[in-house]
Amino acid sequence: MRKAFFLVLVLCLAAASCAVNPVTGKKELSLISEEQEIALGQQTDVEIRQQYGVYGDFGLNNYVHSVGKTLGPYTHRPQLDYHFAVLDTPVVNAFAVPGGYIYVTRGILALMTSEAELAVVLSHELGHVNARHSIKRMSEMMLVQTGLAIGGAVSKTLADISGLASVGIQLLFLKYSRDDERQADALGVAYARKGNYNPAEMITFFDSLEKYGDLSGKGRALPGFLSTHPLTSERIQNVKLMLTEADQGLETKSQTYLRRLDGLVYGDDPRQGYVEAQTFYHPEMAFSFSVPSGWTLNNMPSQVVMVSKDERAAIILQAEKTADNLADYAKKRASEIKGSELVGEDRLTVRGLSSFHQLYNVFQENAETLRMRLSLIRKGVYIYTFSALAPVSGFRNYDPDFRRSTQSFAELKGTSSLRRNPLRVRIIEANGRQSLQEIFADKGIKKEMWPTVALMNGMGLETKPASGQLVKVVH
Repeated sequence: MRKAFFLVLVLCLAAASCAVNPVTGKKELSLISEEQEIALGQQTDVEIRQQYGVYGDFGLNNYVHSVGKTLGPYTHRPQLDYHFAVLDTPVVNAFAVPGGYIYVTRGILALMTSEAELAVVLSHELGHVNARHSIKRMSEMMLVQTGLAIGGAVSKTLADISGLASVGIQLLFLKYSRDDERQADALGVAYARKGNYNPAEMITFFDSLEKYGDLSGKGRALPGFLSTHPLTSERIQNVKLMLTEADQGLETKSQTYLRRLDGLVYGDDPRQGYVEAQTFYHPEMAFSFSVPSGWTLNNMPSQVVMVSKDERAAIILQAEKTADNLADYAKKRASEIKGSELVGEDRLTVRGLSSFHQLYNVFQENAETLRMRLSLIRKGVYIYTFSALAPVSGFRNYDPDFRRSTQSFAELKGTSSLRRNPLRVRIIEANGRQSLQEIFADKGIKKEMWPTVALMNGMGLETKPASGQLVKVVH
C-alpha cells in the first residue's frame, strides 16, 4: 500500500508539473510556472545590473532595445514583456535569463558590423527564452565558479559575499546543450527573417567569433560567448542549410548600425578602475590600493575580487554609501555571512582614514573553517569593506598580503591617475585610396591592435575600403 501511495503521489506531482513547451508543442517536465519564471527574471535583472552595470549611453541602449522589441511579436511567446540592455563590459557575450530579459555587452557590439547581425544574435537569445532552455538548465546548476574559482569552502563563501551565488546569476555560467544551441540557431534564423533581417548575418557573426576566440572572457567575472554557447562546425553548417536565396533581399542596415557605434567605449574603461604597477586605481571614486603580487584581479561595478595564485585565499572590496558608524556597520556585514563568529579585533592604521578591523571564523558544513579579516574604511560618504578569506589552517600565510592591501588604501589625488580616459570606437569614412592598415597607421592605432580592429571591420588589413565606406577605428 505504501508503494502504491508513493506511485500515486509521484504521478500526481508529474501531472502538476507538466507543461507544454511553447516551441515544440510537446509536454515536458517543468517545476517552474511562467509566472515564477517572470518573477525570477525580474529579480535576476536587478542583480545583473548591480553586478555588471548597464552601459551609460542611453541612446545606444534604446537602439538595442528597439531592435529587440521589433522581433518580439514574431516569437512563440509574444505575450512576454521583453527587455534588452547593453552591459558595460568589454567581454564578448550575449545571454538571456528567464522571463524575457536579454543582454548584449559593449564588447560584442564592437565586434558586430550590421544591425542584422545584432538582430540575429538577439533572435538567438530569444530562441533560448522561448524554448525555456534556462528553466531546464536550472536542474543542472552547481555552485558558480566564474573564472574566479577557488577551492572548497572559500569558493562558497566568496560567492555568498560577492552575490554570485544567486540562482539567476548562476545561470549565466552554465553551457547550453548542443540540442539547445541548434534549436536556438533555428529559432534565431526564423525570428530574424520574420523581422525582415537577413539571417545570413548569423554566419558572419560565427565567422568573427571563430577568428576572435574566447579570450575576452578569460579570467573575468563574466564568461565569453563561446564559454556559454559552444560553437561547432555542425552548427555553422546547419545554419547555412537554413538560408534561402530570398534572404539576400532582406535588410542588413550596416551603415545605420555603424553610426550608432560611434563613441563606444572600447576595452577596459580606466574610469571604472585599472591596475598599473601592482596598484589598483579607481579614478571615478578616487581611491587606490596595492594588489598582492601574482594574484588575479577581477573588477566589476559593484566590487573588486582578488584571488591568490594557489586559489586558497581571496579579497573582496565593496563600497556602500551609508551614515552608519564603522562598528555598527561591521556587525551588519558579519551578520550577512552564515556561520560567522567574532574571534577578535585588530588595530591597523590606514593612511589617516577612520577604520575598524575584526577577525571572524566562518564555520561551514562539511568543509574546513575559514578565517575572515573584515576591514572597514570610511572615505567621504562611503564605507569601503575589505573581506579577506583563507582557511584557518593557512590564514597566517596570507595575512601579510591582506594587511598590505588594506593598509595601502588611500585617496587618489594624482592628476594623471584621475584623468585617465578609455579608448573609444570611432566611425570614419574611407577615402578609397588607403588600405585598412594605412588607415590605422594614419589614425595612430597601436600596431598590435591592428588585427583585432581589422576583424571588427570584417576585413583584412590589405583590404582597400571603397570611398565613403564606413570604417571602425579605435583611439
